[in-house]
Amino acid sequence: MQRKAYVSGVAALLAALLAGCTGGSSGGGTTDDANRGNAGTATPAAQPGKYDTLPEPCSAVSHNTLDSLLPGIKQIADQDQRQKAYEGEADLTYDTDRKSGCRWKVESTDATDHLLVDFERVVSYDNAVSDDAEAQQLFAAKVEAADLPEPTTSSSAAGVTADAGTSPTTSSSPSSSPSPSASSSSSAAPSDLQPRVLSGLGDEAFLDDVVSGSGSTAQQRTVTVAFRTSNVIVTIEYTEQPATVGTVPDSKEMQDRARKLASQLADTLGG
Repeated sequence: MQRKAYVSGVAALLAALLAGCTGGSSGGGTTDDANRGNAGTATPAAQPGKYDTLPEPCSAVSHNTLDSLLPGIKQIADQDQRQKAYEGEADLTYDTDRKSGCRWKVESTDATDHLLVDFERVVSYDNAVSDDAEAQQLFAAKVEAADLPEPTTSSSAAGVTADAGTSPTTSSSPSSSPSPSASSSSSAAPSDLQPRVLSGLGDEAFLDDVVSGSGSTAQQRTVTVAFRTSNVIVTIEYTEQPATVGTVPDSKEMQDRARKLASQLADTLGG
């Protein structure tokens, strides 16, 4: 009799377990339906950027512009060497639709000039962040790294202050105040030639201007102009090192050349 009672208890336990499994299956169906409902109300993916490819950088700069930026090209007597100088040297990249660049280096009787043109197409891998927003964040990091000085009154009068809503960071770098050697330049490094945020170039832009070296060595000046158009960031680095010690490259002349090239590249992008 005790054996039969034990078997009956086991049967009752199995019946209870089976009832619980059936109820769990039903509950699981309700959860799946809820999940499908949530998926139907998911936030739409952010819009892709305007650009899905990049210009070929070594052919993006015209011969006339290179003649202006790199005067030594016209001094090259050998036609084959001159043509090679015009062609530049492409940067190594594994995806030319995402990042590409080209470099030129030309010596003249007066100086050695370097030019870099770099294109970067930004793609966001976060569905909630657009390509443009991702590019804007990357460009903001470039501006912060440049450590631009606050705009001055004369800069405002010259129309080179930040666009509305843009606040450049305070600079503590050497580029924020001219060195004694830089002051000997014919442009005298006035405030309207200081590193600054630019308006009227792409969606946002800035210019940096740095002199390096000491009085005992040939000093070089590097002018950087960077701008963003939608999800593409363009960077121009223009460097000149004079052949004569104590000579400092002219700030205004180099800035004008670099800004002119930047405008041409912005037109090439259609932005």
